[in-house]
Amino acid sequence: MNHADPVWMRLLLLVHVCAGFSAFALAPVALATAKGGKQHKRWGMVYLWAMGTVAATALPMALYRPVLFLALVAIFSFYLAFSGYRVLKLKSLARGGSAQPIDWIAAVFTFSTSACLSGFGAFRGAWVQHFGIVAIVFGFIGMRAAAEQMWSFVRKPQQKMFWWYTHLSNFIGSYIAAWTAFSVVTLSRIFQHAGFLLWLWPTAVGVPAIVLTTIYYKRRFAPKVKASDAGIVAV
Repeated sequence: MNHADPVWMRLLLLVHVCAGFSAFALAPVALATAKGGKQHKRWGMVYLWAMGTVAATALPMALYRPVLFLALVAIFSFYLAFSGYRVLKLKSLARGGSAQPIDWIAAVFTFSTSACLSGFGAFRGAWVQHFGIVAIVFGFIGMRAAAEQMWSFVRKPQQKMFWWYTHLSNFIGSYIAAWTAFSVVTLSRIFQHAGFLLWLWPTAVGVPAIVLTTIYYKRRFAPKVKASDAGIVAV
């Protein structure tokens, strides 16, 4: 931060850093507590508000600079946490329920801005501070997250526990964004020549973690086969 920056920018940065640190530290607490329990819900909401504050402060700072790349990344990063929370209110989709306007607005807006992020990274690198590969990857992640949500809005989810998988993967995805910020801001001082790898390694580690965790819970929630049924199949 430049000392010539106005006071409001310095205050926003302070709030941004505090909220980012809170999200970074509290996510493991929410993940470690019993799923569905009071503590899990409490710390999950604190994490959601922290991520919302991170995005809310990042946008005006990024637009003031201007750093369009950070502004677009802030949007999809918060959307992951937001949609991970909102899906808990949309369990009825599996029974023919419908999404609310706020869900559609958030998904369409995120898909559009993420498409811009990928497009600028591919064809207008200077518009996103020459983070070409990183912009393309992050934009793809944002588009996929929003598209999957919109698909569930228009087509009845086939899995009863779809909301659990979305809640888990999207919240972990938002935590990957927090790790990415930590990597770029802090680890870049140690690994000065790592370049774009500082942006992408949390994704490279976090995405397989999401896949493996989802597989684990799908097996856990799979219908139990009765002994009598198993005997019939064996015959």
